[in-house]
Amino acid sequence: MFFPIYLNLTSKRVIVIGGGEVAERKVASLTGTGAAITVISPALTPQLLEMAESKIIDWEKRVYMRGDLSGASLVFSATNDPAISREVWEEATSAEVLVNTADQPGFCDFIMPAVVRRGELAVAISTGGASPALAATLRERLSEMLGPEYEELLEVLARARPEIQRRFQDEDARKALHYRILGSNLIDLLKRQDRESAERLLRELIEDSACQERTS
Repeated sequence: MFFPIYLNLTSKRVIVIGGGEVAERKVASLTGTGAAITVISPALTPQLLEMAESKIIDWEKRVYMRGDLSGASLVFSATNDPAISREVWEEATSAEVLVNTADQPGFCDFIMPAVVRRGELAVAISTGGASPALAATLRERLSEMLGPEYEELLEVLARARPEIQRRFQDEDARKALHYRILGSNLIDLLKRQDRESAERLLRELIEDSACQERTS
């Protein structure tokens, strides 16, 4: 059984071995994380080449060589050469660097979940490698359920959080307020793109809860 975790990759060195479509998908999942991405491959897909030319990724135009994983925090092996996959796995294991090898679960320290993203909101789905199709199907359903209004909801809550923490010293009171907010029709207002009414409702909920806190 795999342990679910969200990694902070800011400024961390991440190596991707391979330059094909699989490598392209791995790189796409890493962009926006702040990781320092290096792709090692004799050739790249047009999309990866464009990213290299734009300095979004570093490109080592050659085949993998032992020692390439030095200083890496994470490694993605996305080559169709079984011998290279094994060499990468052996070096990563020796260096205690976590590695994911495409289509070879035996050479994986971790697997990639299907992810639904709405800004900072991320929902990851994994079947432990048993059925990627099921994970993809669930991702589609969640994508329909979690519309763009959830990204905006998270932004609204993030802006309100410092004030809530300042005005409500008691943790139970803060928790109760958050449940009131989430149980209100705030998300419906955001879905209708009525930001003004959503902000007004949030303000009313905070003030009402603060009043209750003072009189309790």
